[in-house]
Amino acid sequence: MKNRMIAAGFGLCLPMVAIPASAQTLNDVQGRGYVQCGVHTGLFGFAEIGDDGEWHGFDVDYCRAIASAIFNDADAVRFTPLNATERFTALQSGEIDVLIRITTWTMTRDASLGLIFAGVNYYDGQSFLVPTELELTDAAGLDGGTVCVQTGTTTELNLADYFNSRGLTFEAVAFAERAEAVSAFEAGRCDAFTADASNLYSTRMTMVDPDAYVVLDERISKEPLGPAVRQDDIQWFNIVKWVHFALLNAEEFGITQANVAEMAESTNPEIMRLLGRDGTFGEMVGLSNDWAYNVIANVGNYGEIFDRNIGAGSPLGIERGLNALWTDGGIHYAPPVR
Repeated sequence: MKNRMIAAGFGLCLPMVAIPASAQTLNDVQGRGYVQCGVHTGLFGFAEIGDDGEWHGFDVDYCRAIASAIFNDADAVRFTPLNATERFTALQSGEIDVLIRITTWTMTRDASLGLIFAGVNYYDGQSFLVPTELELTDAAGLDGGTVCVQTGTTTELNLADYFNSRGLTFEAVAFAERAEAVSAFEAGRCDAFTADASNLYSTRMTMVDPDAYVVLDERISKEPLGPAVRQDDIQWFNIVKWVHFALLNAEEFGITQANVAEMAESTNPEIMRLLGRDGTFGEMVGLSNDWAYNVIANVGNYGEIFDRNIGAGSPLGIERGLNALWTDGGIHYAPPVR
């Protein structure tokens, strides 16, 4: 079947591809000895190379969690930095095993690119970064203004939808690379820079004078972000999905990187199943039965990953909000290991 082009819902033409029935991704990963993970080219708090020459961030820790589930080694992973245009092709072609790059789950991406999302690890929404001196309280105050935006994302269409649906006018100044859009905004070429709020918080922290800018409280879209894999391998999909669920369940049960060994002695049936002391749940997806124990021991639970990279324990200080557990007023909720 020849590839054909479709008009993607976020304003791009992307290839619709024919995918083979099974790629046996786990066998390939085990054979080479590491997971190949697609991440952002550099976004503070989510994926960036630190002063130590190592990758760090929220998305990076998710990659390390998958490696821990398979190899009990958080370092058994290699990172492929990808821009917005490259990311889907890299996954479709098999260049990477999993894409964990602040990527929004949409119907177009789910139904026409041969990809499938393994859950939502960050509930986000699009907003605007503006100079503090403008004293704006909402995006409507940008009527008649200019907005810097990166192409190849859902952001462009959301931007047009917001202004057009309200009878407002604006001029989009579009750039292929995020860094170009940010530089143009900081140089004063635009009144605002728009992206997912998480992106904006990270962008603000890297500016010469962060206090000169503010992220508006308003959110103009729903942006459920999460890991994506190819649709050709249900086993690999289940591994990536259940690593995410294990991180959430661990936080709900109070299992941390520091106490996981102690919690492994628990008589709580749910904890026993999660940590591999009861049942053969790891074997169901081709892993050892202590896969979740290894994930938590190596990277911690969801809350720990969030806090140290983008939450209260990080310079970003992003509040949990919707990303809190369902028991704490958020909407994160994981199915049980049963």
